[in-house]
Amino acid sequence: MPSVVVRVDPELKRRMKKFSYINWSEVIRQAIQAKLEELEQRSLAEALLINEKLRRKAPEGWDSGRVIREWRRKR
Repeated sequence: MPSVVVRVDPELKRRMKKFSYINWSEVIRQAIQAKLEELEQRSLAEALLINEKLRRKAPEGWDSGRVIREWRRKR
């Protein structure tokens, strides 16, 4: 498994040492995982919003089947 090094200031390290029974590596892993999930959800939401902004109704009387047949005929 790859390693990631995290530097903390001496005061934070001293405070963490008070709770030495806590697996700080696991706390950091969970925080990273939660942040990644949040960012991925945000990216999905932004993509949906962009899609809705770009989406538009077809003009009245539009026949997509006719257009597809026309393009196929031109091949």
